[in-house]
Amino acid sequence: MNDPQGYSTITANLGVKDDTTDFCVVVSDRPTAVAGVFTRSRFAGPSVTLSRSVVADGMARGVVVISKNANVANGAVGAADAAELQSLAAGLVGVEATEMVVASTGVIGRVYPMARIRDGITGLTAGAGLAAGTGLAAGTGLAAGTAGGGCDFDAVARAIMTTDTHPKIERAVVGDATIVGVAKGVGMIEPDMATLLTFFFTDAAIEAPTLDALFRRVVDRTFNALSIDTDTSTSDSAVVFANGAAGTVDLTAFEEALGEIALALVLQIAADGEGATRVIETTVTGARDAAQAKRVAKAIVNSPLVKTAVHGADPNWGRVVMAIGKCHDDTDIDPDAVRVWIGDDEMYPTPATPEVLDRASAHMLGERVLIRADLAIGDAAFTAYGCDLTDGYVRINADYTT
Repeated sequence: MNDPQGYSTITANLGVKDDTTDFCVVVSDRPTAVAGVFTRSRFAGPSVTLSRSVVADGMARGVVVISKNANVANGAVGAADAAELQSLAAGLVGVEATEMVVASTGVIGRVYPMARIRDGITGLTAGAGLAAGTGLAAGTGLAAGTAGGGCDFDAVARAIMTTDTHPKIERAVVGDATIVGVAKGVGMIEPDMATLLTFFFTDAAIEAPTLDALFRRVVDRTFNALSIDTDTSTSDSAVVFANGAAGTVDLTAFEEALGEIALALVLQIAADGEGATRVIETTVTGARDAAQAKRVAKAIVNSPLVKTAVHGADPNWGRVVMAIGKCHDDTDIDPDAVRVWIGDDEMYPTPATPEVLDRASAHMLGERVLIRADLAIGDAAFTAYGCDLTDGYVRINADYTT
């Protein structure tokens, strides 16, 4: 499958951490409609602040990402470093600084190694032979130790990783247009807008206000349905670029394809959750409204007791009803009317026989565990996605900065 027209990429190691790829730029060769949603954390990093400003008018040219360092909670120094990164990246590809979205992910509270970043980008500029105002020239040589040039979205997916075990990328075709989406994230994931870092690039022609509206709908039912550990990141950013090189598309078909890509990335993230061995998919039906369905589904998928039961393939349905019961402000939930299933088997209120429990346990040994609850209140439904909780998660995060 081809990638969208009109984009160029650079990936490199600038020495932010070890010898892994820690820097990438994607740029469009023309002004590009853009939409984004970002973390609502009170400790949002300066990259988020800058990016909100860039997408505010609905037009941009590209994005620069630093991985392995979040540049959060560094005060005026962090803000100045983020602005310099934005300016350096813009200079690298021949566009205005105000046209570049900025993203950063990694350890909180550590300042950028700006001397290394500055020297690295300067070296890229010297080696790339860029045409001012047009983005990267395809096939140009880059400085030693870099990858990319031309267009390589797979390299971009690798460059934005932190503790991910593998790159996350999906593609789709809509009419004459192509969409590619990349994402990173395995921990600190309980979206409160979007989640992690995720970027979508398409050559479809879509007006910015329309792009913004459909993107928010897609994010709400995919990335906002995901939780690994209930912790909202300070750097969450989800951005879509549409440069129009392939012309117009059917908007309904485009939104459907974008949603399928986003959900596929969500499932990749859930499966790659820190220490995870199983994906949990929790669907709540019969709710008063979508907000209630989402609240209850998240309560189930976020419960440490449910997550550990899934890890142990223990069909302890009592933990599911406990999680539903935590939604104590939802006074219209009647315990006598609620029904709960694990896989295809009802656990409550019909008494689960030993045979039913054995089938449920066997289901929980699979890679994708389905839990469903019906509230018998209304017609609304919502599906949330997560993963089991293992000793691997504890070990990874106990040793994260050491």
